[in-house]
Parts: sequence; C-alpha cells; structure tokens
Amino acid sequence: MNKDMLNMYEQMGIDGSLADRGEKVLSELSGRFTIIDETAEYNQLKVLKAMQDARVSESCLHGTTGYGYNDAGRDTLEEVYSKVFHTEDALVRPQITCGTHALALALMSNLRPGDELLCPAGKPYDTLDEVIGIRPSKGSLAEYGISYRQVDLLPDGSFDLEGIRAAVTDKTRMVEIQRSRGYATRPTLSVERIGELISFIKGIRSDIICMVDNCYGEFAGIIEPSDVGADMTVGSLIKNPGGGLSPIGGYIAGTAECVENASYRLTSPGLGKEVGASLHVLPNMYQGLFIAPTVTASAMKTAIFAARMLEDMGIEVSPASSDTRYDIIQEAILKSPDKLIAFCKGIQAAAPVDSYVTPEPWDMPGYDDQVIMAAGAFVSGSSIELSADGPLREPYSVYFQGGITWPHGKYGILRACQELVDSGRL
Repeated sequence: MNKDMLNMYEQMGIDGSLADRGEKVLSELSGRFTIIDETAEYNQLKVLKAMQDARVSESCLHGTTGYGYNDAGRDTLEEVYSKVFHTEDALVRPQITCGTHALALALMSNLRPGDELLCPAGKPYDTLDEVIGIRPSKGSLAEYGISYRQVDLLPDGSFDLEGIRAAVTDKTRMVEIQRSRGYATRPTLSVERIGELISFIKGIRSDIICMVDNCYGEFAGIIEPSDVGADMTVGSLIKNPGGGLSPIGGYIAGTAECVENASYRLTSPGLGKEVGASLHVLPNMYQGLFIAPTVTASAMKTAIFAARMLEDMGIEVSPASSDTRYDIIQEAILKSPDKLIAFCKGIQAAAPVDSYVTPEPWDMPGYDDQVIMAAGAFVSGSSIELSADGPLREPYSVYFQGGITWPHGKYGILRACQELVDSGRL
C-alpha cells in the first residue's frame, strides 16, 4: 500500500498494521473477484437486454399521481422485471413497503381459508412469524384459517425429502422457500438446490405453488429461482435489485395468475394492476435495476473480504471465505454480546450518513429478541448499502451485507475489525 493511501486510512481510524493485513488478504482474493466481475458482466447484459426489448424510453421515467391510470413507465418497468426473471408477469410497486410486505402479499393473495402453507427448509425469517401466525398477530394467515407446518433441514443441511413428502397433504396449497439464511445458522440455498427442491415438490403434486423468498440473492449468480421452476420469486427493492437508488418498493415476479392475485390484494378486487401511481420514483427504480448487477458484485466482494479478514483474526464465519456464494449475506459468529455490539459500532462509524451515531440494541417490531442494527444509509434501512445487524441471542452472530461500492465496503470491514481490536474484544 502506498504512503498516500496508508495515510488516508490512518486519518479514517485504521491502524497501519490492520490496513496492511487487509492488503495481504486482498491479494489472496483476486481470483474470486474475477469470477464475481464475470457474473456482474453477464447480469449487466441481461438487464440491459430486458430494458431494450421492453423499449424503455425517456417518457417511461415520468411519474403519475392520483389513481395512476395508464402509467406507461410503471407498466414498462414491470415488463422489464418479467424479462429479467423470465416470468409471465411481475408486480413492481412503491406501494410495496418492504421485503416482508412483498412476502406477505404473495402469501395472502394466493392462499385461501382452509389451505396450508408448508416451509420445507425450516422456519422462515423472523418477521414472517407474525405474518404466518407462528406468533399470534392481527391479520395473520392463522386468523384467516390458513394452517402452517414446516420441515427442518437435516443436520447436514440437506432437505428432509421423506419428511417433506409426509408433510404434504390435500390441504397443502403453497410452499415457501427462503433462499438466504435470515437469522439462522444454516447455509444459503443455491438456485440449483432450490430447483431440485421445487422439482421434488412438483413431483408430489404439480398444483402446489412454489414461492421463493429471493431477498439478498438477486444477481449473485446468472440464474434466478424463476429459472428453475418457482411460481413466484419475491424480493425488496431496497436490497439487491434497487441498486441502492430505489427509495422504496418490492417485487413479485411469477406466473400471470399469481401476480394477478397479488395485484388484487395490493390494491382492490376489480382494480388490480390498473391503479397505483408511481409518483416520482421511476427514474430511481429503473437506474437502480440497471446498476444492480455491479452493486451486487461490490457487496459480494465485501462479504468475501470480510470473511477472510475475520478468519485471519480467529473468528468463525459462515460461509467461509473459500465457499461459493449464493447471496450477499455474511455471518460472523462472535459468541459474545459485547463483540456483536462492537462490530456494529464499527460498521456505523464507517457510514456516510450518521457515522457519529452509536447503535444500541432495541425492541424492534417483528422480532422476539432485541436487535442491534448498524446502517448509515442514503435510503433508510437499505441493506444493499453496507449494514450489519443481529439479534442479542446465542451464538451472538452478526449478519452483515451490502456495500454499493467496493472501496466503501472494504473500509467498512476494516473499521469494524478495528473496533473489535480497540475494544479489546479479540
């Protein structure tokens, strides 16, 4: 590292020895980074082709107000998403407030009283507990007479195929497959494994709707769950596909029937996709999707760099730095609440917004345990921007993701490692 760069890192609170350690780690990762760049190039061309084939024009960037009738920009954006995900249709709206809302919308619009939801890869992410009714809540699926069961992964992380077969009944209407780990210490599912699971389930009953929670996984590889049989692929625009620019929104890409059902639930029976003003967010949604492949690549590099740095410091991580990546999330198993808090303080201190703020654990809506979150983002809560969070429960893992530019992601990880060192937690 040259003197000017080293001096800059020292001004930013990074000891020279840690900065040098980062350069050594980086030199070991050049081959991995080349593969990530190749994936980003493929996905960039895929998104560009979708935009060109949908004939995106300057007029598509103009928004609407009121009812949003005949919103050509909104409708074209949904066509672009359907082409990117190779689906019959897509629902992409700023009225979808977050990833949990998108997932709840997909579930509630395609399940009916008396149906059963099956999760064949273990319990889904914590915020779906109240959506499903695992924890009682107003308006849950359980309140509408929709039952739930799950089949946990086997100890080696594989699917319990016989358990899944036994769990499918005449009432089973839908399966929900979560791609990323959430707050669970289990492997992220590759798209190929998801495809194998979908094929197995369709072999039991072909009419079962297969829905995939795709949050954090978009553009991590060159195929998506919709390419391997998913009836619905669902995600958030303040994660990967928004590219750090979309200020809000979510998407559901899938079969025409599933998307139509979701549109009637989002707006109103009889109205569906015909209403819903795009206001002034379309330029950010289009441009965010356009840069999403390279932004996701930056986040992937940040995750791998973090894993290798922490391994070098004796901290257990999952996935390992040498493992193949299927999403942007990196787990570090810190085994101490103090280490968890210190790491998050380091990430917050590296933020471009609210870097002076000290994150503290709090009773966050939708979670059983206190959660600490570090995110100084241009878009509030955006987890494609560098962020870290974790529940205060054993094994006190921190889950971090994002980095809309690789240089910032690199600095953020060095700053978090510096906080661990300075606080005496290593």
